[in-house]
Amino acid sequence: MNVDLGDLHAFLAVAHAGGFREGARASGGSASGLSEAVRRLEAQLGVRLFNRTTRSVALTDAGAGLLARLGPALNEVEAALDVVNGFRDRPAGTLRLNVPVSAARLVLPAIVPQFLAAYPGIRLEVIAEEGFVDVLAAGCDAGIRYDERLEQDMIAVPIGPRVQRFAAAASRSYLDRHGRPEHPGDLLGHACLRGRFASGAMPPWEFERDGEMVRVDPTGPLLVTLGGAADLAVDAAIAGTGIVCLFEDWLRPYFDSGVLEPVLEPWWQSFSGPFLYYPGRRLVPAPLRAFIDFVKDGGA
Repeated sequence: MNVDLGDLHAFLAVAHAGGFREGARASGGSASGLSEAVRRLEAQLGVRLFNRTTRSVALTDAGAGLLARLGPALNEVEAALDVVNGFRDRPAGTLRLNVPVSAARLVLPAIVPQFLAAYPGIRLEVIAEEGFVDVLAAGCDAGIRYDERLEQDMIAVPIGPRVQRFAAAASRSYLDRHGRPEHPGDLLGHACLRGRFASGAMPPWEFERDGEMVRVDPTGPLLVTLGGAADLAVDAAIAGTGIVCLFEDWLRPYFDSGVLEPVLEPWWQSFSGPFLYYPGRRLVPAPLRAFIDFVKDGGA
């Protein structure tokens, strides 16, 4: 039976993601392309792999049986092909990374151009999102996350700045009108521009000074999704709408230009930098190994 590997990968993407649209987002393809690939595979195998309705996609018994055996088998195929890749003078292939928006903006720009110049045979795909995902199920080789969001069975390699800080800021016009907070508790009387994760969780603003930790849940006129919509909160702060709290490195250009003024700087909390993480239970593909070595050698 002549079954296309691409069709098998399409089946895996849909099965892991639980739908054609979700599988397309995870794999970087299109829902229609995945649907056609699965139809083609079903026709070749002579069985239905998914039960489809207008609202859901679910594996049939045949599909579940194929999924249980196919994932490990394709991993072995990829590992075998990667052994051949290791004999090249320079690694080649695709490297897929799942990263938070903050890493795509603040960490990768100092690494990616030099890495791609050093390895012209590697094609890098970066998927930026805030939700924690299973990198393998999402079709990625590795990800970038902070320590508190790493799974225990992952191998973690430090990447980017090892110490970062959260910073609070507002425009001078806002602070002249409403006063400058002297203690984090003062933020409860200010208009604060909040952020929440796509999951709906809204992290408190945390501050620390001389061993004293203060957590506050201020309110304000604007709430944005962390990551993708953070720039809207920054723009609102520049316009004088209220106080924003974000990565110091994200806000640094606005401090340097003078359009935003630091707020409560002695209280800014430090935290450890991010990690490149990947599953330790499988052979590391050559493009990922090259990236790991590049980061370890000071590419960051």
